[in-house]
Amino acid sequence: MKILKISTLVFGAFLMFSCNTAQEPGNSYLAEGPSHVEMRELNGTYRLFVNGEEFYVKGAGCEFGPCYKIAEHGGNSFRTWRTDNGQRSGLEVLDEAYEHGLMVMMGLDVARERHGFDYDDDEAVAEQLERFRQEVLELKDHPALLGWGIGNELNLRYTNKRVWDAVNDIARMIKEVDGNHVTTTMLAGIGRDEVDYITRNCPDLDFISIQMYGDVINLKQRIEEAGYEGPYLVTEWGATGHWEMPETEWGSPIEQTSSEKAEAIKRRYKKAILADDENCMGSYVFLWGQKQERTPSWYGLFTEKGEKTEPINVMEYLWKGRWPENVAPKMHDITIDGKGGRFDNVRLEKDNEYTALITVEYPDNKNLSVRAEIMPEPKELSDGGDFEPRPESIEGLILSATTSEINFKAPAQTGAYRILVYVVNDHDHAATANIPFYVK
Repeated sequence: MKILKISTLVFGAFLMFSCNTAQEPGNSYLAEGPSHVEMRELNGTYRLFVNGEEFYVKGAGCEFGPCYKIAEHGGNSFRTWRTDNGQRSGLEVLDEAYEHGLMVMMGLDVARERHGFDYDDDEAVAEQLERFRQEVLELKDHPALLGWGIGNELNLRYTNKRVWDAVNDIARMIKEVDGNHVTTTMLAGIGRDEVDYITRNCPDLDFISIQMYGDVINLKQRIEEAGYEGPYLVTEWGATGHWEMPETEWGSPIEQTSSEKAEAIKRRYKKAILADDENCMGSYVFLWGQKQERTPSWYGLFTEKGEKTEPINVMEYLWKGRWPENVAPKMHDITIDGKGGRFDNVRLEKDNEYTALITVEYPDNKNLSVRAEIMPEPKELSDGGDFEPRPESIEGLILSATTSEINFKAPAQTGAYRILVYVVNDHDHAATANIPFYVK
């Protein structure tokens, strides 16, 4: 017996939507009308269907990055966290997707209890529902729309389960005014309490979505422990989370090199996501863009300068079944005076000069450029992916940089710092590595 009630959408007349053919942007979608998206169970296997064609999600989370480039690497979709991110409206996002043959899982930015929202405040909940009604009405007829992601990780550090009642009210409203698209909510991990409550009280959700990072390798076990037997998407996964990595004695998490991330992503996609051919309907890797969260390079598949990292090469291989012609350099290790951040606590004397050694693999090092920077560890730490200000790099500390070593001077002030290294080829592909250290 499947846990969630599955809603079936009635077929109507529609035009076929091709996820491989570019379309004209702007208002040309008005003549086409909305895509018809539904979830079907065929012989025990769940899949999404777009205009009658099976649609296994090969996607990435994208909001401020070059979302359209997902298509050229073999992806077919991206997800957002809200309808308007302050830089582009929902219609602009959908138009770009439409132009490049991509479908969008559009996020609705449901208020979180950990940010102070009270789900016992009926008036505030009703106002939120009405706001989402207007957002849905504005975007529901766009052919690039795949479905609605109602809230992001609303179970993260929460206590009031009435949030799920509000989520179902939003899903029910969507079914009333839209009717062409699926509904889901994105959970931080998956637990029995949420599964039991959502099962009993959220019949208008078509399925749940799960978000895990390093622990995604145990996805099957976690789903079984939660008692969930229905369909799902994995809507965030990728690099190992900073909370899952070892720390220095002063509390700085150790970031993997871009090559370590690439290998982990490849293994997790094969062992966790593709392994469940029955209930998993696809995934969105995190993050098709760049953000500051503990470091500027931890989660983004692009650098701050827009260079592609090795995990993008891996995703193209996983999505297309073949490697791209041009790939990023590999970065295997970084040490300072023989000490590495994974097992050693690197402590330096202020104003002294040191050498960081890096291990780079690339066919022709003459085609590589190297840059490095030193910055203090962030003082304002984000929670659950919220905004985190990026620390300013300290000028004048990098003395020289090659493909094998970075010579630098330690900062003059006591405290926690990090040296970040980027090795870039002539196709704007980058390898990244960094190591935290403490100035005594």
